[in-house]
Amino acid sequence: MDAVTSYGGVCLGESTVLSPRRGASRRIARWKSPQAAVIPNVHLPMRSYEVKNRTKTKDIKALRLITAIKTPYLPDGRFDLEAYDDLINLQIVQGAEAVIVGGTTGEGQLMSWDEHIMLIGHTVNCFGASIKVIGNTGSNSTREAIHATEQGFAVGMHAALHINPYYGKTSINGMISHFESVLPMGPTILYNVPSRTGQDIPPSVVQSLAKSPNFAGIKECMGHDRVKQYTSGGIVVWSGNDDECHDSRWNFGATGVISVTSNLVPGLMRELMFRGKYPSLNLKLMPLIKWLFEEPNPIALNTALAQLGVVRPVFRLPYVPLPHPKRVQFVKIVQELGREHFVGDKEVQALDDDDFILVGRY
Repeated sequence: MDAVTSYGGVCLGESTVLSPRRGASRRIARWKSPQAAVIPNVHLPMRSYEVKNRTKTKDIKALRLITAIKTPYLPDGRFDLEAYDDLINLQIVQGAEAVIVGGTTGEGQLMSWDEHIMLIGHTVNCFGASIKVIGNTGSNSTREAIHATEQGFAVGMHAALHINPYYGKTSINGMISHFESVLPMGPTILYNVPSRTGQDIPPSVVQSLAKSPNFAGIKECMGHDRVKQYTSGGIVVWSGNDDECHDSRWNFGATGVISVTSNLVPGLMRELMFRGKYPSLNLKLMPLIKWLFEEPNPIALNTALAQLGVVRPVFRLPYVPLPHPKRVQFVKIVQELGREHFVGDKEVQALDDDDFILVGRY
């Protein structure tokens, strides 16, 4: 029988052949079909339980209002950390319990990983004692997701948010393997948004992953029936749809919401999540929520925060502000809801097209 040596999952069989020299023999390598191998998940020492702000999964599961925080920019496209700090302070003062840093709303997709991890670390260092910091360290590349999550926990984030691989979609087994590669590192929230990824995370996958002690729950965008399916089985769910979050919370068992709208009206969104059934407030917020999602998020949010004067009117391309008629509509929405409910203290303005700065290189 041939002797077999394994090199990185590829097997080399040895066989004896005659050498060109008479009577001599030598061994040469003969390729055999590669065998699948599972490489042990050896993570960096940052998995230590002594890491800064180590948070128990049960503490993440209890969060009700999580804001997917906006990332503001300077005119040259760099982060405006002063404005960012003001936004986080407003969230803390008005009752948000956690923020997602570098999510879709925070434009993590437009950041380098260096920027991304820096912003997570900055948020933890400045505000980690007052609000939970959940870093969006997911990726469609498992290698990148592992590396970013290691770094995120190393700088002190309390939990990670992970999306399923998008664009280059994988199989169900591949999806499970992807998530299992990052779950050992710390508290983890899955994020299911097929409208962006092109692939649903089916309940069978979530139920399998929920066995991990680091599985905190899922941000679910597939509606009330899916929410009920999970909550009936004891799985924690945060609504990913602001227009459904009230009913998901009070009628279908969701723990809370991961919200875009709370960037603008955190106090009202807290009431929606904490005060019990509040259909009148939910109805009152619908014009604002509808306006926010007429174009892909975060276009309207970026426009609104600029109109409120709490961030500079700077957009990283490919995002551009809403057209002027929509900006005028937002002014009316603010007036109807009451300026006092919105973040900041400046008068809301429609802004002119020339007021906005669009940055392609940063």
